Amino acid sequence: MMLLKNLSPMAWSSVGRWTLFGTLACVAASISFTMLAFGDIDGELGQRVLVSATALPIIIGAPLFFLFSLKLRGLTMANARLGRVARTDSLTACLNRGAFTSRIDSWLRDPTTARSGALLMIDADHFKAINDVYGHDVGDEALTIIARSIRSILRNGDIVGRMGGEEFGVFLPGVSQHQAQLVAERIRAAVNSASFVPDGQQRSLSVSIGGAAFVEDTSFTRLFRIADQRLYGAKHAGRNRATVVQVEDHPTINLRRSA
Repeated sequence: MMLLKNLSPMAWSSVGRWTLFGTLACVAASISFTMLAFGDIDGELGQRVLVSATALPIIIGAPLFFLFSLKLRGLTMANARLGRVARTDSLTACLNRGAFTSRIDSWLRDPTTARSGALLMIDADHFKAINDVYGHDVGDEALTIIARSIRSILRNGDIVGRMGGEEFGVFLPGVSQHQAQLVAERIRAAVNSASFVPDGQQRSLSVSIGGAAFVEDTSFTRLFRIADQRLYGAKHAGRNRATVVQVEDHPTINLRRSA
């Protein structure tokens, strides 16, 4: 019953086609066999045999094909759900690290896509203190608020993933360095203004953002390395700030992550 409620019009159309054409195939096979086996029977008996050869496949085959089609559709839906679970971070509903990386790699290798864009690396500021003071449940709530704030700024087609812990990644296809900087600032502002009340009082959240924009062929590894270094440059510079650079104009720098 639950499966019937969840079927879309397109799914119902698929079930209907399977049921119709499967039943018609059974009817055609039954009539053909009957004509070969009992073709010499004439008169009323011959008509009754022909009617029986037509009716039985419909009576038996149609319900069976209908149930078979529903089972196939249910398996398809279950596989799709499992695929989403495998690709998605359960807490924030963002792509997990593997799926995020794979999506961007595929985009960068596709010769039909625009040869420009940007990768943003976003890290929650003072997140360990939130966990230590309020507990991990509240820390999880803070992560969901940050993820929701990030998604509220993005366009259709932008890609967001949770890279692990309190770190997120955003890929912006087709943007310039200036546009990516504006998006990063809007994300930072959205997180700053988000409602976070762990003890009944408004507490501020903030993120540091590093980004790498490109206008030529590049790799995810290169984008990640530069964006990650700029992220921790923003951390060292005082947090709650965003820095996006042009990959082609800025060599990588050596910054150690702060503890």
